[in-house]
Amino acid sequence: MKFPLVSIITVNYNQAASTLALIESLTKITYPNIELLVVDNDSTIENAKRINHIFPSVRIIKSPINYGFAAGNNLGIMQAKGKYILLLNNDVVVTPNFLEPLIKLCESNPRIGGVSPKILFYNDPQRIQYAGFTPIHPITMRNSAIGYRETDRGQYDYECTTGFCHGAAMMVPIEVIKIVGMMSYVYFLYYEEADWCERIKKAGYQLWYSGYSKVYHKESLSTGNQSQLKVYYLNRNRIIYLRRNSKGLYLFLAIVYQIMIAIPKNILLYLVKGKFSKLSAYLRAIGWNIHNLNNPEIFENPYL
Repeated sequence: MKFPLVSIITVNYNQAASTLALIESLTKITYPNIELLVVDNDSTIENAKRINHIFPSVRIIKSPINYGFAAGNNLGIMQAKGKYILLLNNDVVVTPNFLEPLIKLCESNPRIGGVSPKILFYNDPQRIQYAGFTPIHPITMRNSAIGYRETDRGQYDYECTTGFCHGAAMMVPIEVIKIVGMMSYVYFLYYEEADWCERIKKAGYQLWYSGYSKVYHKESLSTGNQSQLKVYYLNRNRIIYLRRNSKGLYLFLAIVYQIMIAIPKNILLYLVKGKFSKLSAYLRAIGWNIHNLNNPEIFENPYL
């Protein structure tokens, strides 16, 4: 087996303990050729210094501002040297031999544009979070994670194409990034990897899932479970994704669906449940898209 250089990139923002746990797990992997880049997104406490003090070999890249998950990863990609770029959330913990199956798969097929491992819940390690994604429906903008919350009995221990890779653990060849560009800055948080995957597929590449590789994910560590921040960016960016990736009749039907069904339904649910702060976040998400209806920056993609 060949061992091409893999550039592992993770973004840190005020979460040194989680980032250190990820790095600790990476020190135990069996793959022999990696570089590790930690992008510190302008943390308000001295996270970067703490990380560098404990793991001096880790390369710390300081971002002067917190411009979001996509921008942090892009900053790492621009300074990476590897044949493959592996994006890992800092709330992921890897298993020792997780990397070899991903490399073996990508090296065997030049049409692979991205691959993700099986992802299990860190706090419930027998439960599956991700074993592939179904395609996003062109009208409702919804999809689902295959195997979600199922007990892992090995039923997804195989490799196959998938609708989307998972942003918590996603490997992409650098040559693919040179062609399709990096993640769009407009998203800030959520949907950026789905949009990236869609561009990779449109460029003629395949997305794959490998059940022979596994990692553990502490889901929603940075934003909280359905926090106002999460409500805002999930709903704002779902519509951005719609605008960037739907065309013609599908775009028209998707907009009609949002106006006639999805938006009224969500507003009613927040009102009935008395979740007024989240309703405010949801309305701001809709308002952002109305305010930026003719903003050309929404459709821009950054390139290396």
